[in-house]
Amino acid sequence: MSRIGKKLIEMPNGVSVTVENNLVTVNGPLGTLKREINPNIHVEVKDNHVELTNATGAYEMRAQHGLYRQLVNNMIEGVSKGYSKTLTINGVGYRVTQKGADVELGIGLSHPVLVKAEPGIKLTGDKNEIKVSGIDKEQVGRFAAKIRDIKPCEPSVILMK
Repeated sequence: MSRIGKKLIEMPNGVSVTVENNLVTVNGPLGTLKREINPNIHVEVKDNHVELTNATGAYEMRAQHGLYRQLVNNMIEGVSKGYSKTLTINGVGYRVTQKGADVELGIGLSHPVLVKAEPGIKLTGDKNEIKVSGIDKEQVGRFAAKIRDIKPCEPSVILMK
């Protein structure tokens, strides 16, 4: 049995978890998240915590037990606190400007690049920092990586003689 999967998930005030068939729905002050769970993993809401149990002893399910526990934990944390990532842009003449809900990047290309915010993502930018925030941890990380891929970091040059 997974050590992570055995841990109980504490629910903060204002957060509710409902389970219907294999769909876990988490409601909180910042929004609502839904995720489908493997039918071999049972989710129980007791008192002020959530417990996930492995219905089978199969190797694959033992591995997924901890995964699903952490996914549900991330959902609960997301609707109560939210997630954010900060990207710092370094370079001569590089800049970030806020354009409504979007940001515009001047990153050494021949033209400025406008980055439009996806639904569920909030972008804030000033001078040389971009802050990507939202309630879904996966979506925030994916969007931050998408911004970073616009112009990859250049490695430092090491001269060999």
